[in-house]
Amino acid sequence: MTGERVLVIDDEPDMLENCRRMLRRSGLDVRTLQDATKVREVTTEFAPDVLLLDLRMPEVDGMQVMATALADDPLLPVVIMTGYATVASAVSAVRDGAFDYLAKPFSKEQLLVTVERAVRYRGLQVENRELRKQVPGVAGHHQIIGDSPAMARVLEPLLRVAATSANVLITGESGTGKELVARSVHENSDRSGPFVPIDCAALPEHLLESELFGHERGAFTGAVQQKVGLMIRASKGTLFLDEIGEMSQGLQAKLLRVLEERLVRPVGSTREIPIDVRLVAATNVDLEAAVDNGTFRVVHFLDEFARASNKELPRVAPEAWEPIERYAWPGNVRELRNLAQRLVVFDADARITTSDLPAEIRGTGTPVEDATPLDVPYEEARDAALRAFRKSYLRDLLDRTAGNVSQAARAAGVSRRTVHRWMIEDEE
Repeated sequence: MTGERVLVIDDEPDMLENCRRMLRRSGLDVRTLQDATKVREVTTEFAPDVLLLDLRMPEVDGMQVMATALADDPLLPVVIMTGYATVASAVSAVRDGAFDYLAKPFSKEQLLVTVERAVRYRGLQVENRELRKQVPGVAGHHQIIGDSPAMARVLEPLLRVAATSANVLITGESGTGKELVARSVHENSDRSGPFVPIDCAALPEHLLESELFGHERGAFTGAVQQKVGLMIRASKGTLFLDEIGEMSQGLQAKLLRVLEERLVRPVGSTREIPIDVRLVAATNVDLEAAVDNGTFRVVHFLDEFARASNKELPRVAPEAWEPIERYAWPGNVRELRNLAQRLVVFDADARITTSDLPAEIRGTGTPVEDATPLDVPYEEARDAALRAFRKSYLRDLLDRTAGNVSQAARAAGVSRRTVHRWMIEDEE
C-alpha cells in the first residue's frame, strides 16, 4: 500500500492517534476526524479510498455517517469499528453497505489486513467502472463483446433469467467466460447489493464453509475474531460460486439447506440469520451426470435422516462413492433412501467408508472382510484394506485420466489437494 487515502472517524482521541500511527507506517495517507458531523465536508476535500468509522459516537450514529458517505461515493469501502461486538450489529452494518467489521480492541495486523483488503476492493471497483466506460461491449453486458447471431442467442435467455429471482447455474469449459456471464446476470437484475465472487476450488472445506457462512470467535483453532460470511456480505446482491463442482458433498447439503430456508448459521453459532441473496454458480463438471449416478441424491437423503435424528451429517469417504455409483439399484429411489437411513442410524463417527456399505453394494468381487487378515485387530485390518483399495483406486483413476490430477479429482469427487495427498501417501 503506497499513498492510498484513509479517513478515520472516532470520538476517542487515543484511538484516532493509534490508527493514524499504524497506518502511516504502512505508507498510507491518513486523515483523522473526531467530529463526525463534518464527514461530508472532509470527504469532499480529502476523497478517501477507505473509511474507518466508529459505530457509537455522541454527536451522530455511525450508521448515519456511513449512509451519508456512501450516498456521495457508492464505491467507498467502509470499515465499521466498535467495542460493542455483536452478531446483530455486524450483520446490520454489512447489510447497510459496510465492507467489513473490526471489533475493538484490534491488533495492528488485523487493522492492516482489513485496510489492505478494502484498498484492493476499491481499486477493482474503480477499474471496473472505468473499463465499462471504455470497452464497446454489448449494451447492458459487463465486458461481453460481440453482436453475432450466436452471441444474441446466448444473451437473450440471459436477459430473461436476469429479470427473475431464480438462482442460476452456468456450465462450460474453463476459459469460456462464465464469470462474465454471472456478472452480466447480476448487472441486468434489480438487485441493489454487491456482486461477491468466490472460487470453491481454491479453499479447503472448513475454510470455504467459514467464508460462506461466517464464524464466531473461538469456533475453531485460528478463529481469533468474529467473521461475517459472504452470504451476508452479498445481502440484496449476488453470490457467485465459481467451480461449485469442487465443493464437497457435505458442504453442498449445508448450502442447499441455507438456500431452502433462507437462513444461515455461522460456524460455532446457535443463531440463524435471515439472508437475501441470489446464487449464481458455475462449473466445468457435468452435474447432471453426477445427479444421474446418485452422488447428489445420496447426500440429500443422508442430510434428511441426519436432521431427523439430530445427528451430524456423515461424510462419505471418496473410496465409498465408486461402489455406490456402480450399483444397479434394482429398488430404485426407495432402496437408495433405505440405505441412507441405515447408514445414518448405524453411523458412529460421522464418516461412511466402504466397509459400512452392504455386501451387495460393495460388489460381487472379493468382499472386504475376506480380503483382510483375521490375526490382527479390527481397526488395523480395516485400515490396511482401505489403504490397499485406495492405492488400487488411485492407480486406476490416474490411468483413466492420463495422470491429469484435476480430472482425477473431478472424477473421484474430491479436491485436488486430496488427490495430491493420496499420491504422497502412496509413495511412502
